Amino acid sequence: MALDAELRAIRGDLEIHYASKDPILSRLRERLGDGPNIHEILMPTPIGGRSGPSVARSLLNLALPVGGPTLPSRIASYLRAEARLYDSEHFDLAINDGDMGSNVIASRRSIPCAFVTNQYRPRLYASRFYLRPAAEFIARQIARATRILVADSAPPNCICERNLNIPQSLMHKVEFVGHFAAPRARRAEGGGDLARLIGDAEFGYWMRTGDAPTNSATGAKYEAAFADPKMRDCRRVVSHARPGAAIDRVIARDGGVHTVREALERGVDWLQIDVAFLDEGERDVVMDRCAHAVLNGSHTAMGEVLGTWQKPIVGVPIYDEHANHVSWARDRGLGAMARTPSEIAAAASEMLASPRDHAGALADFGASFEAGGARRAAEAASALLDGAA
Repeated sequence: MALDAELRAIRGDLEIHYASKDPILSRLRERLGDGPNIHEILMPTPIGGRSGPSVARSLLNLALPVGGPTLPSRIASYLRAEARLYDSEHFDLAINDGDMGSNVIASRRSIPCAFVTNQYRPRLYASRFYLRPAAEFIARQIARATRILVADSAPPNCICERNLNIPQSLMHKVEFVGHFAAPRARRAEGGGDLARLIGDAEFGYWMRTGDAPTNSATGAKYEAAFADPKMRDCRRVVSHARPGAAIDRVIARDGGVHTVREALERGVDWLQIDVAFLDEGERDVVMDRCAHAVLNGSHTAMGEVLGTWQKPIVGVPIYDEHANHVSWARDRGLGAMARTPSEIAAAASEMLASPRDHAGALADFGASFEAGGARRAAEAASALLDGAA
């Protein structure tokens, strides 16, 4: 269950308010309806570029209206709106997932606050030294929370360990609650035509995740790898995690393009299957049957692949925080890190050729994997409510 459902299961019928912006806001409204407890808060985020946030445009936005009002004016507007929400609703508890402004507002009003995160002070590489002041500022705001709930297992089995670096002076606030991951199906069933087309083929699962710029950057790296000769005979299922009916297709080894149903009916010898979105049954079948997963290093996907399904990864990082997750897994024998198309193709083809090379390390990691993060986070939040009563 999600954190809100777990909290209700513990506390009964609570009045819960939700504040976010698109695309999360739209998903909340789809799940809960457009009620008075759902609020749009336009938290400022970096201006997007072709491969994630554009540092240059975001820095210009400090003084110029690049892509909208200047950053200082957007921050001021956002903080005023969120402060009005706090003052009108008189919350007993705030649970924040990345919203530092809400964290600060709760702290100033002496409202208990739980900050759910998988980052505190990430390791940044030399090329990103200009981000260090911002990272330090963010860490100071996170530190104002009453409790810091890390959505991961405790060290030494913590995927996000290199993105934390929490000082000992703050550890009394920190709880490692575990991953917000669904339990593994005892037997992956369903999947319909897609499952029947896959059959018992050896293939890799290529996952595109993240916001639009991150998803696009990840996809561009994948497409470049597919053109490498080493990938000529490597089957793959690609989930795009973005809408578009034209995405769904099956590419045959002879270059023909078909729908899944056509490929199944004609017995097509498939090379690549592209899917806009996998439903739950399809996802479980693909995860259960794949030899490995290729991903950009997002924390949620890493936990699901390595912990829930115990499959090796080829990590293709887009940002420093991705590289920190992937390098941690690589150093523990859970997969490989690849940056160039040739490296990606080599790692993926090698894993298909030797699917058991990482089995021992994955079994050890899976045995210590903590998947009940939503429940334990809800228990921590409930304890804060008891303390505030």
